[in-house]
Amino acid sequence: MESLIRKAMKFSLSSSSFSHLLKDCHSASRATRAKTNTAPAALPPQSLAIIDHNFFQKTKKISERDAPPLLTAASSFVKNFKSGHRRTAIRQAHLSILKTNATADANSAIELALDSVVKIFTVSCSPNYFLPWQNKSQREKIGSGFVIHGEMIITNAHVVADHTFVLVRKHGSPTKYRAEVKAVGHECDLAILIVDSIEFWDGMNPLELGDVPFLQEAVAVVGYPQGGDNISVTKGVVSRVEPTQYAHGATQLMAIQIDAAINPGNSGGPAIMGNKVVGVAFQNLSGAENIGYIIPGPVIEHFITGVEENRKYVGFCSLGLSCQTTENVQLRNHFKMQHDMTGVLINKINPLSDAYKVLKKDDIILAFDNVPIANDGTVPFRNRERITFDHLVSMKKPNETAIVRILRDGEEHEFNVILRDLQPLVPVHQFDKLPSYYIFAGLVFVPLTQPYLHEYGEDWYNSSPRRLCERALREFPKNANQQLVILSQVLMDDINVGYERLAELQVLKINGIEIENLQHLCQLVENCSEENVRIDLDDERIIVLNYGLAKIATSKILKRHRIPSSMSIDLIHLQNLDSALHVKAL
Repeated sequence: MESLIRKAMKFSLSSSSFSHLLKDCHSASRATRAKTNTAPAALPPQSLAIIDHNFFQKTKKISERDAPPLLTAASSFVKNFKSGHRRTAIRQAHLSILKTNATADANSAIELALDSVVKIFTVSCSPNYFLPWQNKSQREKIGSGFVIHGEMIITNAHVVADHTFVLVRKHGSPTKYRAEVKAVGHECDLAILIVDSIEFWDGMNPLELGDVPFLQEAVAVVGYPQGGDNISVTKGVVSRVEPTQYAHGATQLMAIQIDAAINPGNSGGPAIMGNKVVGVAFQNLSGAENIGYIIPGPVIEHFITGVEENRKYVGFCSLGLSCQTTENVQLRNHFKMQHDMTGVLINKINPLSDAYKVLKKDDIILAFDNVPIANDGTVPFRNRERITFDHLVSMKKPNETAIVRILRDGEEHEFNVILRDLQPLVPVHQFDKLPSYYIFAGLVFVPLTQPYLHEYGEDWYNSSPRRLCERALREFPKNANQQLVILSQVLMDDINVGYERLAELQVLKINGIEIENLQHLCQLVENCSEENVRIDLDDERIIVLNYGLAKIATSKILKRHRIPSSMSIDLIHLQNLDSALHVKAL
């Protein structure tokens, strides 16, 4: 073993080679213990020869600054190993490798980041969903980003959400350059920026995307967190890889958990391992210290590829299913699952999905694209890791076909299902667009969205109307254009006295006709030919208004509350389009 140290000083010893050396020593020790049933004080000659051979096969050059700590670790390893403290030797040497890797990655990350990572300055203005004709106060925020191929900058969607103005600044430059948002994927919390200035791109080097790192591999997060103006590098190791709730888009996608702090301003910055980007910093765990999350390479590549192929963001696919695990033996027996069968139970199917045509409630999904699904809903992922099968679904491109094998009434069937980006009945987010509204006689009608419920505060799930909240989270749409329209509030006037307590109820019918969405409600009211307008609400409540008096009152109410129009811009556009088509038909 001493000869290895002497040779290591002659030939540079890399951390990866030393890691292999540890594995070889551990394997040789285990083989010796199996023969002698003891813990020998020294390795037998044949084991030493094997280690010596493997060591020189795997040795690679490293920089001089990394050699001393590795040689010290090797010397300590030999001393402990010869004295019989094998576990201590391996554990201490492994920690030395991790520290050396982290230091090397941090130094490498700084060198790469200087010509690649930028600071982003965003001015944003979000709408007020309780008063949809108004915006909230303008606010400023900062974030990070990095350059990729094609003169594009990758950052987080939440950094540029509801933006009105975006600037970027590269490291070492006092100049800020105007940037335009080319594409935004709020589900995956990613965005692409472009800068037209030729001067900005002078000296900028694009970064390449790498593979998903393994557990305990060191990464360096680079960005511009709050607390300073210069670039910052934070070191950490990978502690977990699994689907995680993306806070911005409320979506379940793969994420990498690391033990490095990710603070406001870090968002959009690269997580670098070696000379490649393995993730994009995007969120941390509230209430915990040094637990951050990065978006992995597969999700980033899916987003970029979709934008390049379609010239716009195309979303992530879904089967449109609500499934239940089948870990209970009695449940599996009830659905005639054989002993060697595993899978998940279908509870609900989105009527707008392609799966609705071929799959049924109570089917058991056994495999997706020939990958067996376990009873807990997971599939194999890398070496001895597992991940929920939703990850396989989300990585498919829109309109791609997947093979789904199911069990139905004790018989196996196989179907081809086209995957699409399915939109929920109640939109999860409404970034970068103005909310829709329609006002009639002081009654403010809006489509139900989760951002509307978020106006009730951070604890919106408990403080918002329970019935609306349950529908927002659980109901599937019945047709493509369906919306849940609610009476948001009543702007008080003589015309609507007595109806003020009917706010926050869903609108069901206008003059006996079931409404499909807000546009349909607007058309039914505007084109009303009867003396009175009857509005049927949830909970069997009814509103009746004289149409002529209500139209007159609407103008007075709008003027009193300084509201520019009785309907949002999108409804005005649709109304004008319908009128033009009607005139053309005549």
